[in-house]
Amino acid sequence: MNPKQYPNNILILFAHPALQKSRVNRRLIKYINNIDGVTFHDLYEAYPDFHILIENEQKLLLQHDIVVFHHPVFWFNMPAILREWQDHVLVYGWAYGKKGTALQGKRLLSVISTGGKEAMYSSNGYHRYTIKEFLRPIEQMAYMCGMDYLPPFVIHGTHKITEEKIIKHGEDLRKFLTALRDNQIDFDAARGLSRLNSDIDNIIMK
Repeated sequence: MNPKQYPNNILILFAHPALQKSRVNRRLIKYINNIDGVTFHDLYEAYPDFHILIENEQKLLLQHDIVVFHHPVFWFNMPAILREWQDHVLVYGWAYGKKGTALQGKRLLSVISTGGKEAMYSSNGYHRYTIKEFLRPIEQMAYMCGMDYLPPFVIHGTHKITEEKIIKHGEDLRKFLTALRDNQIDFDAARGLSRLNSDIDNIIMK
């Protein structure tokens, strides 16, 4: 990948501890891991022993304009390696703090999947809180690092999702990431959505 080739270079930090058992994410990554200008970085594959190479990860972040956390939701949180990555890579004095300006101005968003249906994630739903509320720690992390935090791309109901819907989500994600790379996203419109893929065609500028 040539970092100067596109308006935005995108880094996908992918984390799934049991990818071989996945119905959705195992299929989804086939749509996105070969897009020009997009770096797909599987953290469990890169660090099976959890010994994260901090300087390598920081260098990757500096080479990209947009960072994507891509993972299933486990117990209303992210997989362990992504949390480990945060603890070791986003250090004081580099990512945040008075002199920690390395990530300022970059954009961050989440691509997540949930076993539960969308209706379960509401104040009146089974899980009592919205997806946005569960993602507050990531939003605050972005704020601390001076990053522009975007709404998530969310795939709900993965336990019973149909083949047709998996294909549609894969196509939508590829379309969105390509538009994001090419700076064709209406960010004002995007920020008004609870999840980016609720109205994806209207946030992509023609």
